[in-house]
Amino acid sequence: MSDAWTSKFFRRALNHVVLFTGTQVLFLPLNKNYTGRMLIWTIIEQIAVRSVVFPATGALQYNHSSPGDPFTMNKKSIASVADSSVSTALASKIFDELAVATGDGVGITRSSYGPGETRAIEIVDSRARELGLRTERDEVANLIVTLDGSEPELPFVAAGSHLDSVPQGGNFDGSAGVLAVLVSLAALKAEGVKPRRTIKLFALRGEESARFGKPYLGSSALFGRISPVDLQSRSTDTAETLAECMGQLGIDVDRVARGERFLDPARIAAWFELHIEQGPVLTDRNLPVGIVTGIRGNIRHRGIQCRGEAGHSGAVPRWLRRDAVFASAELITHLDRHWRTLLERGRDLVVTSGMFGTDQREHALARIPGNVQFSFEARSQSKETLESFYDLFLSECQMIGEERGVEFILDRRFDTQPASMDPDWIKRLRSIAARLGIQTEDLPSGAGHDAAVFANEGVPSAMIFVRNANGSHNPHEAMSLNDFGAGAALMRAAIEEAAQ
Repeated sequence: MSDAWTSKFFRRALNHVVLFTGTQVLFLPLNKNYTGRMLIWTIIEQIAVRSVVFPATGALQYNHSSPGDPFTMNKKSIASVADSSVSTALASKIFDELAVATGDGVGITRSSYGPGETRAIEIVDSRARELGLRTERDEVANLIVTLDGSEPELPFVAAGSHLDSVPQGGNFDGSAGVLAVLVSLAALKAEGVKPRRTIKLFALRGEESARFGKPYLGSSALFGRISPVDLQSRSTDTAETLAECMGQLGIDVDRVARGERFLDPARIAAWFELHIEQGPVLTDRNLPVGIVTGIRGNIRHRGIQCRGEAGHSGAVPRWLRRDAVFASAELITHLDRHWRTLLERGRDLVVTSGMFGTDQREHALARIPGNVQFSFEARSQSKETLESFYDLFLSECQMIGEERGVEFILDRRFDTQPASMDPDWIKRLRSIAARLGIQTEDLPSGAGHDAAVFANEGVPSAMIFVRNANGSHNPHEAMSLNDFGAGAALMRAAIEEAAQ
């Protein structure tokens, strides 16, 4: 090698960690911040433990097979791989921290406006501040992490997801979307990128409906969409009202009840959300990432009562029975037939009764059940289909009630509106993914997401799905960190493009 080459090598080595990988020499900058330390740790770990080389952002790469000056900088390709590896390592550590802090012995429990959710928010807040990002709570206790832009008066780019979970749920539902944005902002901050628009990460509360019956609580409250009736909904675990739980976090519940809007949708340039896919499509297609086209709305009842008359199982003939179980089972069977008919006509619809049972305090082997309680849920991308099916449901309740001598008593109806993702951003996500070499597929979301709230407020919204085996809302979610890295890379590129 020439003296000039040797001199250049050692000048670089003074301020870098030098790694020899057989075919490459990597010069890793000795950054003092948290992201810089994580960068070095990640690459050393990948080479030493997994035998995979991940060049670092800003690293100089020496390739023995390259002619001429061996010191070449391919920032685009290097940054893409490095950001993914560093982001994945950082996210992995926070995923682990969340799991330890909010594990329940079976899965993960981070109840909406409860202590587990609050602990998760505190963890993300702490890590964001360590990464040099600014954090705050909004008026309804959502966490906001900010990377300031050079023109803060412009509408800002918003991105994020939720941090609550269903009881005994999985660790990636919601948190993957929050951490994808967090590591993206951390990378931009570490690289000294100053976007034109401010970028805000929203770690939202109360997306799940499991505790209070109504989903999207944190995002809906931002736009004045929580009613006084909603605030009186009682939690399934402690029987506290939503208003009481909000009040314990210092939220001014009176302002929420008045429908005050804490965020003007006109101030938001776009909303981005990453989420694990909660169905099997990406796994079946063997694809790491999907681009969401729309989100199904739903109509729900938490607890419908079917009231008949209890009696001795051996003494009451069929024609005199008012059996609540047989009546409820007939109702579900009829709904299934209607569902199949609508599917055959090309309608989008899914129907579920996820809770169904007699009262354990009184049911017995030799007792005709006099009372059954069950839930009802219908989901569709079409509001018309939802309402049509709901009308069929009400008609069946009346008809079966008359024939079997029972009464179906409906509790409060909960509605969420379907939402379409922004067509322009769907196209742009496809283009960005192709540029990054990430294979994707367009698909609708059967599950609900906060993106629906932003979209229905008129904010251009886009969603990224990450492959996840074993479904969701259970402890067995299985998102690989490689797939997360692909999704996070797509998220970073999208918010960076939107912020210019």
